Amino acid sequence: MIRKQRSAMGLGALLAVLAAGLAFPAGAAADETTADAPKVNLVIDVSGSMRERDIDGQSRMAAAKQAFNEVLDATPEEVRLGIRTLGADYPGDDRKTGCKDTAQLYPVGPLDRTEAKTAVATLTPTGWTPIGPALLKAADDLDGGTGSKRIVLISDGEDTCAPLDPCEVAREIAAKGIGLTIDTLGLVPNTKMRQQLSCIAEATGGTYTSVEHTDELTEKVNQLVERAADPVVTPVAVEGAARCADAPVLKSGLYTDREEFGQERWYRVDVAPGQELRASVSVAADRAVNPNYGVLLRAVTEHGREIVRGEAAGNGRTDVISTGLRYPKPDADGGGDGEEAEAEAETVCLRVTNSFSAASGVKTSPGMPLELTVDVVDGPSQAGDVASFGLGRGWWLLGVLVVAGFLAGVLWGWLSRWRVAVWRTN
Repeated sequence: MIRKQRSAMGLGALLAVLAAGLAFPAGAAADETTADAPKVNLVIDVSGSMRERDIDGQSRMAAAKQAFNEVLDATPEEVRLGIRTLGADYPGDDRKTGCKDTAQLYPVGPLDRTEAKTAVATLTPTGWTPIGPALLKAADDLDGGTGSKRIVLISDGEDTCAPLDPCEVAREIAAKGIGLTIDTLGLVPNTKMRQQLSCIAEATGGTYTSVEHTDELTEKVNQLVERAADPVVTPVAVEGAARCADAPVLKSGLYTDREEFGQERWYRVDVAPGQELRASVSVAADRAVNPNYGVLLRAVTEHGREIVRGEAAGNGRTDVISTGLRYPKPDADGGGDGEEAEAEAETVCLRVTNSFSAASGVKTSPGMPLELTVDVVDGPSQAGDVASFGLGRGWWLLGVLVVAGFLAGVLWGWLSRWRVAVWRTN
């Protein structure tokens, strides 16, 4: 009897060991999948102003809850989603306490839709608007993992916890290099709130959207959550040269570099006949800079003749400034050695310059982050027409509108004179 019990115990232990052995690899695989999964943290303003009833006849809080419920239903399975609140718990007047009022309502992880909806249903507009502290905590919620990370901030007012500037907080988050993007949505915005939320988004390469209807809020949050699930493109590090002859040759792709204040960087791209070069550049002001600045992207020949340019200027708290250009290379006219002449590519030199200047006491090295996108695609059938003043075949429509406007003016003038003549006669 004792032997049978021992045998049974031994068999049970063996089965337990085997089960554990099978479970550990599965757990490891699950951990790897979780590490690579995209993460989204929805940060919702639950301050007292969310009681206002000016969104489709209901309160701002009710509109946010409705949008959240629809977003939770549509969230892709692979997205790890969390919800953080700001201003949800402290109703008092003590500013120091109110500016600490941020909490994780639902932890970032695999989504239990019922549990998340239940948590959202408990929200009641309460206190302050500590956007800066909430962003710092939200970034910590997303710490770890190699997948994309995104914060979606929904607020109806500007931060009430200065001097902790939310825009500076966003810059600090961007400077960590963890690949976190902050998108902001403003409910029934005013000018100050729009400026603050725009600055937060621009600091991390995110977007700002003004929202005044529930369906707009639902649609935009859904887009941002789904965007987090898109494959992440990692820029390729490249070092531009001081002149075209020494510049690296780039293929289609996304590249990153550093450019100091007032510096110019050169890159080369080979464009075959019948192809079109599309290039864009963004330079991020990752430190304090003087107002009034710009970025210039030029496409020139190897001999220095300018082909086309794109330029952009900024004068405020714009943290990322971008510009782009298009250069269609016409098909070869023949007259050469057949296919060899048609296949001969042109080397286009891309020159990136900036007019940023450093504020007092600001280090100029290393240079500011530069991101360059290069895309070489099959060009339009009539490249010259498409490039013509940027209008392409719109010239035909423009001509028709001019003629129609002229004829309408002549007809109206004649009718006016006829009416005046009839009035004088009577």
